[in-house]
Amino acid sequence: MRIRPDILYVIAALLMLSATGCSILSTTPTTPDSGTPARAGTQTTPATSEVTKPVRADSHPESEAEFDQMIARQDRVYRVIAPLIVKNAVLCKTAARPLLGFTAKNRYSFPAELRDAAATRLGKGDELRVVQVLEGSGAQRAGVKRGDALLSIADKRLPVGPQAETETARMLAPLLKQTNEVDVQLLRNDTPLSLKIALTTACAFTVDIGNAPHINAYADGRRIMVTAGFLAEISDQELAVILAREIAHNVQLHASTMQTRATMASIIDTLLLPKPDLSGFAGSAGLKRMDEKLDQEADRIALYMLARAGLSPSIAVDTLERLARRYPATVLSSYTALHPWTEDRKRQMIDTIAEIRKKQTSKKSLVP
Repeated sequence: MRIRPDILYVIAALLMLSATGCSILSTTPTTPDSGTPARAGTQTTPATSEVTKPVRADSHPESEAEFDQMIARQDRVYRVIAPLIVKNAVLCKTAARPLLGFTAKNRYSFPAELRDAAATRLGKGDELRVVQVLEGSGAQRAGVKRGDALLSIADKRLPVGPQAETETARMLAPLLKQTNEVDVQLLRNDTPLSLKIALTTACAFTVDIGNAPHINAYADGRRIMVTAGFLAEISDQELAVILAREIAHNVQLHASTMQTRATMASIIDTLLLPKPDLSGFAGSAGLKRMDEKLDQEADRIALYMLARAGLSPSIAVDTLERLARRYPATVLSSYTALHPWTEDRKRQMIDTIAEIRKKQTSKKSLVP
């Protein structure tokens, strides 16, 4: 099942429910890693997360292992991006929205081949269940937990079944624009539970995991995609750098400026598929190199985002230099091919880092 882009955006911006994965954390189902080991220092969430339950005699271990691996990837992206979107709402300008602060799915959120595994892991019912809770959100503070079944929000009974996410988004979109907190009825271990959740204002961009081995990331103005190959190559801190830069590109509407929005959107749509056709990715996939001035603009905003999220902005220079050495611009499907690393970018980033540190020392607001 695919959800129309306009509905997916409503889900991301208002609910953080997913179409086929996390929204604003919308990471989509991905195929298992093809034997590519994570680079030393890469932090990942183990597959034996809270979603994992004992394997039953009638289960399918292979599909369940694939499902667990997919959830582990989603958990990792969710954890890394959480401080970036929660701490930087002021920098995201009009892209900041009130969020419930969790992702919720049922078995219909996944490809047909993984639905049995999803039912085993999440529960046999067709109701939406919480899969990830955003760190620092009102949902986390209220005590929402993975595995909670959603019954109602603001006294509105939630739909179940194949269209549950789409129908829920349509139903709640106008409501969540008019309030700061909502009453949520949950079912936890067969026990009803009522929670009052304060909405969390955050940068409302969907983030997907693309089913491709190459080292790249894309932003089309409202969505961000990091490929599975990229995730296997970088550490959590390096992932934060890439996500911050892609958020910055979206905030500044660079895809529209470069007139690449439609191409970016097509690439993201293609890589959302469980088994996409990668024949068009041997070259640049029809994308132009980012204008260096726009890359510098994204660098500057991303450095502030990293600092506001509690990370050292200097990791950005190290990350981008390493990527440029290992995957130079001559590798047409690489991140550096779209975002060439130059001495001018490096100098500008070093100057911005000094500016940020000066503001931190004098306790001034970290705003570019």
